[in-house]
Amino acid sequence: MEKTLAIIKPDAVERNLIGKILDRIESNEFRIAAMKRTRLTLPVVEGFYNVHKDRHFFKDLTASMCTGPVVLMVMARDNAIPEWRKLMGATNPKDADAGTIRKDFAIDIGKNSVHGSDSAENAAFEISYFFSQTEIQE
Repeated sequence: MEKTLAIIKPDAVERNLIGKILDRIESNEFRIAAMKRTRLTLPVVEGFYNVHKDRHFFKDLTASMCTGPVVLMVMARDNAIPEWRKLMGATNPKDADAGTIRKDFAIDIGKNSVHGSDSAENAAFEISYFFSQTEIQE
């Protein structure tokens, strides 16, 4: 059973899409092992996205993640990382496949509704960044 981190971003929380996104998650055989709603501060977001600190989109990305509450989740299932990435869809919703979360709910590339880990190494870092082991119910 593989684990991945998922975030329902502020743009989706603001538009009351939490339930619709959770329904997609659970309908696709993911088990939610941990979940919490919180508001992230800029230093926390900058640390989380540190891998992108030299990229042109870093400032806009980190600022957007602080605009409102987020829902953080640890999700588990076989092949969780690639399956979550497939369900999310392409980063740019214009390029996302029909039926994916980003195609159906994202506003644009900057407000693309959800985040997901892109590798096992990043999933391990991202999960431990937001959750202690005692918060994760396997």
